[in-house]
Amino acid sequence: MPMLTLDPETIERESVQTDIAAIARYLQESLGQKITAYLSGLTDAKVVGKWARGEAKPKGFAETRLRHAYQVAKLIVDAYDADTARAWLFGCNTRLGDRAPALVLRYAGTPDGLASIVPTARAFAATE
Repeated sequence: MPMLTLDPETIERESVQTDIAAIARYLQESLGQKITAYLSGLTDAKVVGKWARGEAKPKGFAETRLRHAYQVAKLIVDAYDADTARAWLFGCNTRLGDRAPALVLRYAGTPDGLASIVPTARAFAATE
């Protein structure tokens, strides 16, 4: 398994400073368009492609979800691989009250609702 190439602080900084189109593109390439749409709260996966190409920008809380999803995905993809990240997102997680991380990302309506998602991914990635 590859070693973690970026530290969590760097990934956190990237999630804030990187253009949202690049974040959408990374998620689309790493997780797939449908999963990225699900995580951001969309029902139409084609919108993710528009975000990734810079033709549209996420509205409302979708951008916050994408930036958190980026941190989660980057941590796990760097520690393991994209398949593991996808599996982790949809598996039950005891640190999240037995909810799947994907559900937490999709249905969180406030930053407080997302507060536990990145630390949970960081703990998982650190066990590689």
